[in-house]
Amino acid sequence: MTQLDVSFRYATPPGENELRALTYARDVYGIRKIEFDERQQTVTVEYDATRLNDDVVAGILRRAGMDLREKVALA
Repeated sequence: MTQLDVSFRYATPPGENELRALTYARDVYGIRKIEFDERQQTVTVEYDATRLNDDVVAGILRRAGMDLREKVALA
């Protein structure tokens, strides 16, 4: 298993419905952890790169209702 992190900036903070949908996103095989930074308006996902890639992770977040704007380069 190769674990990677990807971060995305969002425009609108997730509400109750989005957070509930993200609970199911955590059940996707390969998603390890989802963390929010409300101050910087970013969501970071740790995932298994042997099963998923950045685009698939972004699609999972968007289907959960997240209003993603851009991928953020991790330092």
